[in-house]
Parts: sequence; C-alpha cells; structure tokens
Amino acid sequence: MSLHFKSVRWMNFLSTGNIYTEVKLDRSPSTLVVGENGAGKSTMLDAISFALYGKPYRNINKPQLVNSITNKNCLVEIDFIMRGKNYTIRRGIKPAVFEILCDDVLIDQNANIREYQEYLEKNILKLNHKSFGQIVVIGSANFTPFMQLKAHERRTVIEDLLDIEIFTKMNTLLKDKISKNREQLIESKQRIELLDQKIELTHKHLNQVQSLKRVNRESIEEKIAEIQNEAQEIIEQMELANQRAISLQQTIADKESIDNKIKKMDKYSYQLKHKVSSIQKDIDFFCNHDECPTCKQELDSQFVEGHVSVQQKKKQELEDGLALAADEYKSINDRLKEITESQGQISILNNEVISLTSSLSHARRTVSDYQTKLSEETTDVSDSSVNDLDALREESSAAVKNQKELIQLKEQYDIAYSLLKDGGIKTKIIRQYVPIINKLMNKYLAMMDFFVQFELDENFDEKIKSRFRDEFTYQSFSEGEKSRLDLALLLTWRAVAKLRNSSSTNLLIMDEIFDGSMDGDGMSSILSIMENVLSKENVFVISHKGDQLYDKFHSNIKFVKHNNFSKIAM
Repeated sequence: MSLHFKSVRWMNFLSTGNIYTEVKLDRSPSTLVVGENGAGKSTMLDAISFALYGKPYRNINKPQLVNSITNKNCLVEIDFIMRGKNYTIRRGIKPAVFEILCDDVLIDQNANIREYQEYLEKNILKLNHKSFGQIVVIGSANFTPFMQLKAHERRTVIEDLLDIEIFTKMNTLLKDKISKNREQLIESKQRIELLDQKIELTHKHLNQVQSLKRVNRESIEEKIAEIQNEAQEIIEQMELANQRAISLQQTIADKESIDNKIKKMDKYSYQLKHKVSSIQKDIDFFCNHDECPTCKQELDSQFVEGHVSVQQKKKQELEDGLALAADEYKSINDRLKEITESQGQISILNNEVISLTSSLSHARRTVSDYQTKLSEETTDVSDSSVNDLDALREESSAAVKNQKELIQLKEQYDIAYSLLKDGGIKTKIIRQYVPIINKLMNKYLAMMDFFVQFELDENFDEKIKSRFRDEFTYQSFSEGEKSRLDLALLLTWRAVAKLRNSSSTNLLIMDEIFDGSMDGDGMSSILSIMENVLSKENVFVISHKGDQLYDKFHSNIKFVKHNNFSKIAM
C-alpha cells in the first residue's frame, strides 16, 4: 500500500506567478534543489503540504500563501498513486478550491470540508500531517524531530506508522457501545422496578376487591355521602373565593388609567425640570457675562436685571408646578400601591381556587373509586385482573432475562476495553516492534559513523549510551549529532512503514540539513546512505551548498527570482 508521489505544481503560490511551476517528484533517485535566499526553494515543500493537508509546512498564515502581486487564483495540484489508483488533489485560495479526483473522476464532496479532509487522510493517504512530518520530511524549517515530541504525540506517530490506529477507532466505537449498554442497564433496572411495583399494586388491588366483598354496603354508601358533602363544601368555598376575586377585580378597573397617569406625570415632571435647568443656565449666563458673546457689545445692566428678574419668576412658577406635580404623583402612586395590593390578594384567591379545584377533583375521583367498589362488591374477582397479573409476571421474567444478557454483554465490553486501551493490545504490538525499531535505529547510526547505543522502550522514552556505557539524552548532543539522530529515526520509520506496508512512500525531502552544523563526515555518511539505502526512492535535498553538492546528485533543480517571481531556471 505504498504511497507513490508523481508530481506537484503550483501557481500564484507564495512568490510564484501566474504560470505553473511543476516538479516531477519521481524524476530520479536523488535531486538537489538550490537557489538564493528567497528564490523559492522551500516552496515545493509548502506546496505539497498545502495540497495534502490545507496548510503549509512552514509557519505561514493561510492568507499570506496567495502571491501578494497577483493576489488571486492561488492553486496547488499534486498527483500520486495509491493502491493502483491515480489521484489528483486540487486546492486553491481566491477562489477557494478543494477537490479530490480518483482516476480523473471527482469524488463527491461532503458539505463539511473538515470531513472531506478527514476522508482524504484516513481513507486515501493513510497518513496525517504529523506522521507526514516524521516520514517524508526532515529539515530545519518548522520540523519537530520525533525526539522532541511529547509522549502522546510520539504514540500517535507510531500508531499511525504501525497501522494500529484501527484499535483506537475500535476503542472509540466501543466506548459508545459501553455508554449505550450502561444506559440500557439503567433502563432495564428501572423497568424491572416499575414492573415489580405494578405487580405489587395489582396484588393490592385484588386484595382490596376481596376485602371489599366483606365491607357492608351501607358503610360504603355512608362514606360516599360524606365525601360528597366535603365536595359540596369545597364548591361553596370556590364560589366564595371567586366572588371575592371578582369584587377585588372591579376595584382595580382604573389600573390602566393610573399607569397612563404615572407615565404622563413622569413626562410632565421631566419637561418642567428641563425648562427649570434651561432657565437657570440663562440666568447664570447673564449673571456671569458683561458683554454679548456674538456682537461683543456690553450688556445693559438694567436689561440684565430685568431679564434675570423675569426668568427667576418663570423658574419659581415652574418649581411651584413641580411641587404640585410631586404631590399629584404621590397621590397617584399611593393609588397604584393599593391596586398592587389588590392584585396580590386576587392572586392568592386564584391560587386558593386552584387548590380547591384539585381537592374537588380528588374527592370526585375518590367517590368514583368507591362507587366502582360498590358495584363490584357482590361480584367475584374478575378474570382480567388475574390475567393482568400473569402478564406482568411474564413481562418481569423477560425483563430480568434481558438484564442478565446486558450484564453479560457489559462483561464482554469490559474485556474488550481492557484489550483496546493504551496499555492493551496496542502496547503488545508496539512491544514486538520496539526491538526492530532499535535494531534499525542503531544500524543507521552506525552507517553514519555515530557509534552510540540507542534504545526506545514501549513508553517511547529513549535511552542513549556511548560505547563506554555513558548515558546521554537527546538534548546533550550537538546540533550536528542531533541531525544524525533525527535522520536515523526518519529512515527507521520509513523502513518500519515498508515492513508494515502502511505509510511507506517514495518521497523524502531533506530541507537544509547540510546547511547547518552538519560536519563533513556527517555529510558524507548521509550521501552514502542516499546512494546505498535510498537508491530506489526519490530524495530531494534543499540546500544553499550547490557548489559542494552539485556532482553528488542524479539531477538538479535551481530556483531563481525573475521580476519578483520565483521560477525554475531552464
């Protein structure tokens, strides 16, 4: 089930213009990708990642992927073969595009893009973005080595690699079944309890019927009469309460009028206060200014005094009006309080009527029950009651049987859950592969002349020892040594993937691993591995050291910048 990448092409993507840039991914066993800074060397890696997963490999915001000059028609396409079928993925921005074609036929898109992406990863690629970064890519830009992943992230990569994520899916489905089984057990218990109650009530009913045959008919009639008298008293109390409520309702007929008066008084008071405030501002102005602010002429003192006197008189009249309005507002508000109290009393009376109605219904039901008993007093216990009791017993027996089956099913689910959880069957499978992983890892380290003993346990914790048995951690090594460890792990994962026939692929991209702290011996070791171990795969090395590596590869690609657009030099 090897994933064979054929080609990738893009336009208006990052620094690329409106003409497709295409790279044949299976062109040769090894390809050197060179170019100046900013020429677009790593764009190929971002294009592959964007086409497959909807996000670039480097930490670039999605809107920034569209070329800033053309600002539209950003499109990336990738071709690959999986299980003998030819697939093409198209993904674009401005306009948004996401299409999956199988043998040139568009696979129906789900309304939910996220589910469409999930379908691509789980049913076609069999490779998520994190595993893609561990099996296909190694480099400096946004690459997180396996050794720097958290424990649960390491587990995800290895489960995906060993193709045992099916157990995780099974565990998820099992949890749903366990939850449903738990609900069914609760429902079963409640049903059995309900049937037991019905059986008990039916027993009581039969006993009551038999006991009623011994009760004197006259005493039953007397009890009926007594309850009917109580019912009549309840009816009278209800009528009295209704009359009182109606009477009170009549006393608050002016509620709407009072509410309107309150609103009008609020509006009237507001207007008076606003006028008083306006007059006071006018008075303050003439008291505090000696000249007109518009014409700058001096204000006549007699005119000012006369004007202020008139305004103060108006203000006093308005304040007197406010005082009268306040008295009127208090009177209206007092009436509103009386109405509110009456409404409270009406509510109490209505609740009393509701309670009396319930009591009356209960009394009438009781009378009806007694009348039924009275009519049956001279009859035998009905066959239907006995048949109902037998049916309830059969139903209870079936419910108990069903509960036992649910309990047995729960026990089976518990066993399955213990197998499918992280410490179960997945750990056993991983435990079988750990020695193989360690053997491969140490083999590749030795091929790179890095003589340490590497061990990974079933919890994905590492132990690294030198030939002198000194223990090291990943962080204690130099950057060049870390690069060798990372490459050895990547080669190990690819080898295990081929053994499992799960996530194996022809493509390997090394992004600037030769440009950092890698020494000459390390570079020679990696080139030797490429020539001997990876000779049947397609390895792309992105590097600034074209002059040193040019003759070490089967083919070369050079990216250049022309008129602010990246392209492949011809």
